[in-house]
Amino acid sequence: MTTLNPSADAAPSASDFESVLRARIPALTRTAQAVANTILADPPAVIHMTVTDVAEASDTSLASVVRFCKEMGYKGFADLKINLASQALPAQHALHEDVNAADSPNTVLQKIVRSTADAVNTATSTVDASSFAEAVEILASTRRLLIAGVGTSWPIVQDAGYRFRTAGLLTESPIDSHGQHVSASLLTSEDTCLAISHTGQTRETIMTLTAAKEAGARTITLTSFYRSPITTLADINLIAGSKETNYRIEAMSSRIVHTTVLDALFVALSLRNPDASNEAQARTSKAVASHRL
Repeated sequence: MTTLNPSADAAPSASDFESVLRARIPALTRTAQAVANTILADPPAVIHMTVTDVAEASDTSLASVVRFCKEMGYKGFADLKINLASQALPAQHALHEDVNAADSPNTVLQKIVRSTADAVNTATSTVDASSFAEAVEILASTRRLLIAGVGTSWPIVQDAGYRFRTAGLLTESPIDSHGQHVSASLLTSEDTCLAISHTGQTRETIMTLTAAKEAGARTITLTSFYRSPITTLADINLIAGSKETNYRIEAMSSRIVHTTVLDALFVALSLRNPDASNEAQARTSKAVASHRL
């Protein structure tokens, strides 16, 4: 029999999640009941919500929602959503909302490319123009830039670190979350931390951004959701989401959208500081040329 005991070995499967939760509601605290009732009101809708959305909808707090998820046997809110999604969404939607089992490989290719192109085009309407311009000005005047992000955002962090270095900006992008956290704590008011997180809920990235803010650095986030914990911490939020975000917990096209926004930041920064950028790119080209046959 499935249990909601926090010490249980596994969380309830998506198929019996609702029945088990309804049976246990009377034994939950008033706060936990509020969270439970919010989820039970429309489980599929929870898949598209952030932890902030659930906290506000249940009139509780972020900590209360996370604590409830852990009492349910999940690692956190994201883990709960993944389990709900596995039951609520068809298998092909877990990969991509437009494909189906009858599609040929070439049709799949065309659909994915088209959908990704749509996602990139949508980014221009979700990224606030004034916030983007302000981010460019901050980067143009910063002494040092720390770029942080883990998981599927990590490759983007490394690419952005390389690109901004070639724009003449003193940039670091540590390979692990501990290194990012330490670097953030050593920033000053002359420095900037750019945190990248698809969901805006990743604990390690939030900890790094918090450390940077406490150190007095300016903070910028690049995420897919307007309402997420990380957006409450940053000085500037660049929200670059897409239709795909509504269907997948870890959206692939969102990475391409984020990379595109970062590329735009790189180009705008290069135009803003042409002398430093030209010199850095000339040195970069010389260094890279030595590695080619």
